[in-house]
Amino acid sequence: MTEKVFISEVLGPDSDVDNNKLVVTSKATVQPVALMRLNVFVPSSRPAKGQQTAIDASSVFKDLEYSRREGYDDIRITGERLSMAVDFKVWVGIIEAFSKYGLNTNSVKLTFHEFAGMCRFESKRFDSRLRKSISDALTRIRGKTITFTRSGTDGPKKVSVTGLLKTGELDFEQDQVELEADHRLWELYQTDYTVLLRYKPINALTRKEAAQALYTFIESLPTNPVPISFKRIRDRLSLLSPVKEQNRIIKLALTQLQEIGYLEHSITKKGKETFVLIHRRSANLKSGNES
Repeated sequence: MTEKVFISEVLGPDSDVDNNKLVVTSKATVQPVALMRLNVFVPSSRPAKGQQTAIDASSVFKDLEYSRREGYDDIRITGERLSMAVDFKVWVGIIEAFSKYGLNTNSVKLTFHEFAGMCRFESKRFDSRLRKSISDALTRIRGKTITFTRSGTDGPKKVSVTGLLKTGELDFEQDQVELEADHRLWELYQTDYTVLLRYKPINALTRKEAAQALYTFIESLPTNPVPISFKRIRDRLSLLSPVKEQNRIIKLALTQLQEIGYLEHSITKKGKETFVLIHRRSANLKSGNES
């Protein structure tokens, strides 16, 4: 392994979120609603080597002040799939690093050990394999590109390219991590655009990535959401299996969410489409589950 890994260019993290309303703590992370509703972080799978994904984020990004000011009407997120197993953990670490150190700057430095702890990796795993895993995850996150386009009658009029991390540097000799965010997208981390995600359901669903991803999606929805179609959930989970198998995985994930005490739901059909009705949800879970 090289002693220093440098990853360059794209969006990132957050600062403390609007006074004391939503704050990163040891029990919860603050996440942009847009990223939880879109299929950015998804269950692990085995896509074809080099396969890239493309997400139409126009509906959730066009209302940003940055998009409105510049007239961007077509916003796409492209890049390699990001997993719940590793990439989302590293993203949570990025969020916490900026929450703690990025109040007055879009560039932060901290030790690798502190950053790995923020990613919720166990200290006994702080070895060369974990360093490689985190550097690979930062590379994937860095490579998740967000393209803002202002359309015209005869083609694009203006294009702006950024992403989920502007720069990331791991210096293993100095045991240091340096992260830089794109300040233009920090609006995503204002209270109106964020959701508090508690770690308790995620911890209770270890190695159950579909259920973890579904939890992040459901938490981003309004209170008492309208019935959610299986098609909408399939789009969010972005599974690569046949539709019948995807539906089975969704039902299993819903059952797992109900078993840990997070969700009470029922399933109904209207015509050929299946819908989930959410009757109750609570990130506090029921007694006996991991905190």
